[in-house]
Amino acid sequence: MGKKVKKEGEPPPKDVLDPLLIESKTAATVVLMLSSPEEEVLAKACDSLYKFASKGDENKATLLALGAVEQLYKLISHEDPTVRRNAIMVFGIMASNYDVKKLLRELDVTNSLISHLVPEEDVVIHEFATLCLAYMAVEYTTKVQIFEQGGLEPLIRLLGSPDPDVQKNSVECIYLLVQDFQSRAAVRELNIIPPLLELLKSEYPEFSDLHVEALAVLGNCLEDVHTLQLIQQSGGLKKLLSFVGDSTIPDIQKNAAKAITKAAYDSENRNILNEEEVEKCLINLLETDNDGVKVAASQAISAMCANSASKRAFGLQGIPQLVQLLSSDNEEVKEAAVTVLVNLTAASPSNASAVAEAEGIEPLLNTLYAQRDGAIANAATVLTNLAMQEPLRVNIQSHGIMSVLAEPLRSTNSQVQSKAAFAVAVFGCDADARTELRKAGGLGPLVELLHSKNEEVRRNACWAVMICASDELTAVELCRLGALDILEEINLSISRKNNFSKAALEKLLDNNLSQKYSQMGYLSSNNIITDGFYDCGQIKRGMKFSSLEELSMQALTDRRAIIFINAKPQEEQASPPGEEKAHDSSHEQTILSPSISRKSSREKTRKGKGKKEEEKSKEVIQILSAVQDEINLQNTQWLPPPDLILLNYINDASKTILPLTTTREQVVALAQGIIDAADSGIHWNRFVADKMGGPIERDKLHNFSWELHISEIEFELKCNVVPIGKVKKGTFYHRALLFKAIADRIGIGCSLVRGKYNRAWNEVKLVDDSPQGITGLLLPPREYIVDLMFEPGRLIKEGSVEADQYKHI
Repeated sequence: MGKKVKKEGEPPPKDVLDPLLIESKTAATVVLMLSSPEEEVLAKACDSLYKFASKGDENKATLLALGAVEQLYKLISHEDPTVRRNAIMVFGIMASNYDVKKLLRELDVTNSLISHLVPEEDVVIHEFATLCLAYMAVEYTTKVQIFEQGGLEPLIRLLGSPDPDVQKNSVECIYLLVQDFQSRAAVRELNIIPPLLELLKSEYPEFSDLHVEALAVLGNCLEDVHTLQLIQQSGGLKKLLSFVGDSTIPDIQKNAAKAITKAAYDSENRNILNEEEVEKCLINLLETDNDGVKVAASQAISAMCANSASKRAFGLQGIPQLVQLLSSDNEEVKEAAVTVLVNLTAASPSNASAVAEAEGIEPLLNTLYAQRDGAIANAATVLTNLAMQEPLRVNIQSHGIMSVLAEPLRSTNSQVQSKAAFAVAVFGCDADARTELRKAGGLGPLVELLHSKNEEVRRNACWAVMICASDELTAVELCRLGALDILEEINLSISRKNNFSKAALEKLLDNNLSQKYSQMGYLSSNNIITDGFYDCGQIKRGMKFSSLEELSMQALTDRRAIIFINAKPQEEQASPPGEEKAHDSSHEQTILSPSISRKSSREKTRKGKGKKEEEKSKEVIQILSAVQDEINLQNTQWLPPPDLILLNYINDASKTILPLTTTREQVVALAQGIIDAADSGIHWNRFVADKMGGPIERDKLHNFSWELHISEIEFELKCNVVPIGKVKKGTFYHRALLFKAIADRIGIGCSLVRGKYNRAWNEVKLVDDSPQGITGLLLPPREYIVDLMFEPGRLIKEGSVEADQYKHI
């Protein structure tokens, strides 16, 4: 059928469609027109469909349902340039629809679209062909297709197109392609850098998006060392940094920072960037008003910190800005800034000092309350980096860091838990800091972290417990919270134990000797018994270890008595925690008195003269007495009664045993006694054995009724807790405890070992005399058991038959 020619002045034929703005109700008709053999009809139909599809995604779906995509696919290679152009325009606009893209992939349109990217094609075809490819390149399979079909080279060539839309679509498509490693390597070989740098020179206002995409592609290219070197040698890197510095468009600044970050992951790249003074550019970006730029710049600085020269440069110039960002309302900015400070202060005392000089300690502590876990964890790390310097550690402690750390210890995030526990270990070396953590309730969550399945969390928690257990009060509290049982369980596990778990257990027990002796049945010569120690017998695993106060409050029972040590006179016993408070209260009392008097005076005025002055004074005294009683009640802390008998034992031992010249003589004398010839009067100073009932014949041991004696003391005191000085008939474990208690006070090293069947003994290390005829021979010390029962003062070699008999028979 030939083409009809309209004569001049002749009205149009009735069967010819006039140009119309096609609405959705006529779309089906227009789609049918795509099968027309007439080029004019095809061109106008495509134009109408382009306008229709441009109105929204619903219209695109309508055309898809009408089969327009398949018809248009046939037309994108039409010999008529107008038809071809209009068909590709419809393709480009429709490709934003997900279902259309899916069909386009099935039709394999990419090859045909790429074929139209040649220089001789119309610029409009370039625009919409690249637009369609950009829409489709978001899918991985399409990226592979475009790469394999040779699409990269024409796309890179079109970066030099005079049309900004063609440039933008091309660079966006390339950006999506270079997410894949193969494409990234290919674009470098195709010399993409010069056209990318040229794009950054464009001055059109609408080119900001183009710049953003160009920088994004450039960022992927900069990861390659050789590419970066080429850019540097051509002066392109300097131009890039200058462009970023001059730009005020946040997306451009952000993508430039991201490009630098990608490049900075390689050490050689970092050296190149440092040579071009990238640090100045990034520090300037920190001062922009856009939070996204600040985050991207901070991330780039973090990456560059691996270069020592850059790290010094940032430390000198950027720390005040980063500290300022810690107070940002934007949590992402805060996290990015504190992450940089982690890298800057790691193994850098000068940068750590610079953070403190920039008044960064308080903002860092505030960051421990941040909403993002990364910010909290990194803030804790920065503070521990600063704490490597003693003055900074003291400064941080003065700001109350232990109270603040109590909350991060409760976090459910393993990174926060680990860093918080590590910080506790670092700052817990100070006694005041340990007290602060205990009062802030931080020991409970710290103990809970010992249960963690995360190895790093568990290790740092064990380390922190070991450090915190350095004083008795904290060690006792940790034990009360169950740390001891958990650590014992950890140490039994091959997979869960670590370098600190065993040390933590030992440290915990060494500062809680009552529980150590109860559970382990052993105190070394380094474990010095002090006032407040008590022996409640061997405790079974899993049972609660009660405090001396709790035991003293229990009703009298027929169970084994608790023997305690307290040689401190009443007036010298530690003041209760409320003593200072009580002092203030007494001051309040003097202030309160006039107030009460004035009140009484007012009552007197109201009531007339019916009340005598002496009655008023009595009332005041009664009120003050009641107030003081209440104050005293609040400040009451239970203390064990003083054991003056034990105090006398220690004083006597100090006077008579300490002057002896050898340890062996001191040990024997402490066990059995010593003859004292002072003041021309010879008398026998009896010590441990005689204080506890004297020597006992082996075959009459069963007749030594020490149990009845102890029961009588308990009945007398109406309490299960008995001071050791009260015991006058004691068996093995009483005598061994008394021996060590006195020996520790006068400086004789000895251990205390619990055996079975009420047995206990002391072990001492002594150097034997040189063999006869040999002088100057230094022999190693040997262990001896001190006999306190049968032949007091006899030293029994450890490992001998006699030693075994003393322990077990």
